[in-house]
Amino acid sequence: MAEQTSQGGDTPENGEGARRARRMRPTGQRRRPRSRRRKILLAAAWTAAGGILVGGAGLGFAYVKLNGNLQGVDINAALGSDRPEEVDDGSLDLLVLGSDSRSGDNGKYGRDEGAARSDTAMVVHLHEGRKKATVVSIPRDTLVTRPDCAAEDGSTVSGGQRQMFNTAYEAGGPACAVKTVEQMSGIRMDHYLEVDFSGFQEIIDRLGGVEITTGKAIDDDKSGLHLDQGTHTLDGEQSLGLVRTRHGVGDGSDLGRIQLQQTFLTALMHRVQDMGLLSSPKKLYGVADASTRSLTTDAELDSVPALLDFARGLKGLKPEGMEMLTLPVEYDAANANRVLPQEKAGAQVWKALRADKAVPASATEGSAGDKADIDDVVSAG
Repeated sequence: MAEQTSQGGDTPENGEGARRARRMRPTGQRRRPRSRRRKILLAAAWTAAGGILVGGAGLGFAYVKLNGNLQGVDINAALGSDRPEEVDDGSLDLLVLGSDSRSGDNGKYGRDEGAARSDTAMVVHLHEGRKKATVVSIPRDTLVTRPDCAAEDGSTVSGGQRQMFNTAYEAGGPACAVKTVEQMSGIRMDHYLEVDFSGFQEIIDRLGGVEITTGKAIDDDKSGLHLDQGTHTLDGEQSLGLVRTRHGVGDGSDLGRIQLQQTFLTALMHRVQDMGLLSSPKKLYGVADASTRSLTTDAELDSVPALLDFARGLKGLKPEGMEMLTLPVEYDAANANRVLPQEKAGAQVWKALRADKAVPASATEGSAGDKADIDDVVSAG
């Protein structure tokens, strides 16, 4: 993946001006479409924010390098005014995405089929005060009504009913994914974050690994993950294997994998919180550099100052302040490999978040989404 660095007489000011001129395109696609970046994983987005935050505390000299690492997508220009109302109640909503592209260095994770789909999707609702967050995972195999979207070449890709959720990204990139989520939820996404495969691994390695405990052995040849029962400090490649495994736990469905991802996210947040990056400038810079190179954001966050400001707002958010759940779903009677949203239960979830309230327990009681019960398989720490 190519990096942008300051050269010649470039300064943070004129470099930023040049970057903004390139990124302010109304397509909702990345500003460097010639190089389709391989994106994955919600968890690294939080690490990236933390890395930028601590990086800004002691690495001002690296501004140009870190700022040049970031990539931006102008979601607002792409979607225009046909969006849910913007509510000013102190809360904030983000769509965090990863994709299952197998091109380039990511080919070892599967065959490259020529198009990327959103492998992981989470709506992160930061409650007023930023001390609590509700994370709603959307299964990739959920059948939804996808809206019409603009493709990268400017044409219109028709939507339709019973479309797999993860095809929205393939059809129209980040903007189409945001548009689909906003149509489902009635909630305007304030920001967009996306992280890549190889970048996720590097971030974990820079952090020195993440500790998890397995209640039983995991053997999954498809994800490459093989762990004995016990406590492990996972390196980057093992961590990626864990958040991608589905055949080694539960019933082998995507729903079990989502719960693994949520458990890993908790462990990752504990690691970032406990490691004390400020005491090691070398490690501090490494995390900040890897984080920014791995991240694509909406145009409002694609600079170090903007991401710093966002990260500062998360300082009060602790792992215990995060509620994680899966969008209420049920298996599709016509295809056991697909799930359908439970409309009434889902409406409860989105209504609660629109009002900046906790999601009622009754919303997920009848859902297949949180039934995998992987606590006896993997736990944080």
